[in-house]
Amino acid sequence: MEINRIIDHTLLKPESTEEQIEKLVQEAKEYDFYSVCVNPTWVEKCSELLKNSNTKVCTVIGFPLGANTKETKVFEAIDAIEKGADEIDMVINIGYIKSGKFTEVEEEIREIAKACHERDALLKVILENCLLTKEEVEKASKISESAGADFIKTSTGFSTSGADVDDVALMRKSVSDKVKVKASGGIRDYKKAKEMIDAGADRLGVSAGVEIVKESKNL
Repeated sequence: MEINRIIDHTLLKPESTEEQIEKLVQEAKEYDFYSVCVNPTWVEKCSELLKNSNTKVCTVIGFPLGANTKETKVFEAIDAIEKGADEIDMVINIGYIKSGKFTEVEEEIREIAKACHERDALLKVILENCLLTKEEVEKASKISESAGADFIKTSTGFSTSGADVDDVALMRKSVSDKVKVKASGGIRDYKKAKEMIDAGADRLGVSAGVEIVKESKNL
C-alpha cells in the first residue's frame, strides 16, 4: 500500500492564506495525495488548480462544532459540491448525541448523504470522539452507517484531542465493511499513521503528509 494514496492533505486553520492553499495543492500533486481537505471558501480554487490531476477536493461542513441546523449543513454540502468538492466531511451534532436525540442525528446524516450521493460526492461523518463516551462512539458509528455515510471519521482536530488507536478499532468494529474509517487529528509521523492503519483506518487526515511519506520511504 502506498500511504500517499490514503492521505487527505489537510489545511483547515482559519488563518490559512491563499499562498498556503496553493502550496498545499502543489504538494498534493507532487506527492499524489488522495485529496486536499480545505475549508469551503477554498473549494473552488482547489478544484480549478487540481483539474486533470488524480487528487480530489474534500471540504468540511458544520465545522468544527457540528451545531449548525440540519438545513444549514445540507445547504453547505450542496454549495460545496457545486463549487467542486468531491468529498464532504461533516461534523455530527455532538450535543444531540450526548442528549440521546439519535433519531434527529440519523435524519440529519441521511439528508446530507442523499444530497451528496445525488451529486456523486462521498460523505464522511466526523464523530469528535474525544467528546463522546465509548458507548456514544459505537452508537454514532452505527447511526452513521444506517443513515448512508460512506466514512466515519474520528475528529476535527479542533477539540480536546485527535485520533486515538482504540477509538479507530472501536469504530471499525461498529460498522460493516461498506463503511470506511478516517483517522484525523494529531497524526504527525509515520509511526502513528501506521498504528491508525493497523487499527482499521482506511484514510488519514493529516497536515504532515509530506513528512509522513518521506519518513515511510526511509524505512
